[in-house]
Formats: sequence, structure tokens, C-alpha cells
Amino acid sequence: MGRRRKSGGASAAEGEEESSQMKMETEEAEIEVEEEVVMGGGCSSDDKTSADYYFDSYSHFGIHEEMLKDVVRTKTYQNVIYQNSFLFKDKVVLDVGAGTGILSLFCAKSGAKHVYAIECSQMADMAKEIVRVNGLSNVITVLKGKVEEIELPIAKVDVIISEWMGYFLLFENMLNTVLYARDKWLVNDGAVLPDKAALYLTAIEDAEYKDDKIEFWDNVYGFNMSCIKKQAMMEPLVDTVDPNQIVTNSQLLKTMDISKMSPGDASFTASFKLIAERTDYIHALVAYFDVSFTKCHKLMGFSTGPRSKSTHWKQTVLYLEDVISICEGEAIIGSMTVEPNKRNPRDVDIMLKYSFNGQHCQMSRTQHYKMR
Repeated sequence: MGRRRKSGGASAAEGEEESSQMKMETEEAEIEVEEEVVMGGGCSSDDKTSADYYFDSYSHFGIHEEMLKDVVRTKTYQNVIYQNSFLFKDKVVLDVGAGTGILSLFCAKSGAKHVYAIECSQMADMAKEIVRVNGLSNVITVLKGKVEEIELPIAKVDVIISEWMGYFLLFENMLNTVLYARDKWLVNDGAVLPDKAALYLTAIEDAEYKDDKIEFWDNVYGFNMSCIKKQAMMEPLVDTVDPNQIVTNSQLLKTMDISKMSPGDASFTASFKLIAERTDYIHALVAYFDVSFTKCHKLMGFSTGPRSKSTHWKQTVLYLEDVISICEGEAIIGSMTVEPNKRNPRDVDIMLKYSFNGQHCQMSRTQHYKMR
């Protein structure tokens, strides 16, 4: 269902819920899931493309176990579906990137007339069996293949549901697949769930970990390997950030309306101004995202921010070449450009431009990052 391949390091303490622009309802109860399967292979030919390797990675049970055990993620979807049955009762639902079929099972239990679950990886075979053993084969049809290549047995659907979000919101770029399905099959007044997403940026003090991950290469058992530092700096780190590390405000970079946006809207340049809330040092910028379901009776959703309950998405840390000595009230000003990699559109290229004119230091720099 989701798209996770990389994993961050040590966990940090969980803070209070993120106080972002939206009030979101997230239940913290445990969810019981009986879906542990070991599979191999993928939806691929003899000559594998990057997309084939992507789908192949979702044939393995460990990724699905991690996502299902992410209570914030899975319980939010369950609550959205069960507490808003008016969106699903007697409706035809399309589940894009169904994985084990957990969202399809939720929709069936909420009264959906029929659910079409599309999954390209070998996990589709397991999803069919999961549907069968739960007695829902008459309500859920699992279709194995790529959304762009499959033909549904019906012309239109009433609801599209998907958990398409990747690290940094856009890594692995499944959003375009959801938009393709929306344009091809969704009725005019249909619902896309979730329908809103927002990407945020903040700045942190992270001297100890930056020293361990970046400065480490200056002296490796007595040898100079500093040529690796630049490459290490270019790769964003997916990890859990301690909320006590946050030095500045959070800046909204981009909002996305999944029900209306076009595929090209996922490429953007956004300006930011991060104002220090205390005197400290800045070693990295941190990106995170919120998603919301605005068509529910009551607004629901979740945040992946450092001050919210942790999720398997964690946060995305972009280390700066400079160490910025910042005083309370001073600001880092800049812009971030985000676009799919031209060779592999499931990867993300990020260009960061920033400048700082403070009491203790001044600088202006452009850095490039590649999420692979």
C-alpha cells in the first residue's frame, strides 16, 4: 500500500500533537492485523526497469508489516472509513496500490457496494487470499497489474482511496498514479481520499548526529575519506527528529488538493523564511507533511511532524554545508525547488537556496539533494 524502502536511525521522544493549521483527529488505539506473508518477485519482465524494481520491493512482507503496524497511519484510515460510512455505503470504490488489501477490507466493512483493489506486486496474490479467507470475495475484486495498464470492468467509480505518500511526501511518486486513476475513472462528484496534503519545513540543531554522519569521513581510522562528504551531504536522511532540536518556526512550503491538482503541480519552487525562536546553531533543515480528509463529517487526518506521534515516514533531514550561528528573531531566507528525477521519476531532486545575515555570521549558498 505504501512506498517505503529506506529507514532512518534511532527513535526520539514523541512530543505533543503538531499545532498546524488544521485540527486533526488521530486515535492511538492498537490495531490488530493478521497479515504476515513472505513473498518474492515482482510485476516485471526479463528486462527490469526502475519501476519494476519498485514494485518488486513491495512483494516482501516486511514493508507491509511496518506500514500496518504504523498505528497513526492505519488507524486514521480505519477511522475515516468506519466513522464516515456515508462516503462508502452502496458506493463503488477503487483502492490504488492496495498492498495487502487492508483499505479495501475497511471499505467493504463500511458498506461499499464493490471495491476494486489494484496492486502490481506479487502481494496481489496474497491480497486475493486475504479477501477470500475473510469472506469478502463477493465485494472485493483484486486486480493484479499497473494502474496505467489495467482496464476496470466498469466505466466509473464513486470513491478513490489510496495511501500514496512517500518519504518527503513525494518520494517514489505514486501521486501521479492516483491522479491518473482519478482522471480516468472517478465520477464528476466523486471523492478522493485523502484529498489534501501539505509539506512543511523547519530548522534544527543537530551537531552530534551531523558530526557522526558527515564529519566522520574526515578521519576514518586515520585515513582521509573527505571526498565522500559531498555525496553524503546530498542524500537526505530519513530519521526521527527530537522536537527539542527544533530552533525555528515551521514554514508551509506547498499544499496539494488531490481532487483538483494536475501531475505537474508536484514539481514546484517555494520560498521560505525560518525565524529563530531561540539563540542556537542550525545544522539542518527538516521537512515533514500532513494529510487530511476534508470530506469527512469531521475533519480528520494526521501529521508526520516532529511534535506529533511518530510514524514510519519519520522526517526528512537535509544537512547544510554551513553551521549557522543564529540569534533569537533572526531569519534564514531561501527557496526550495522540488521535482522528479529525469532519469527515474520515482526519485526526487531537491535544490535548496538560502541566505543568512545575522549578528555572528553571514552566508549565501545553493545545495542540491537527491532522494534515491
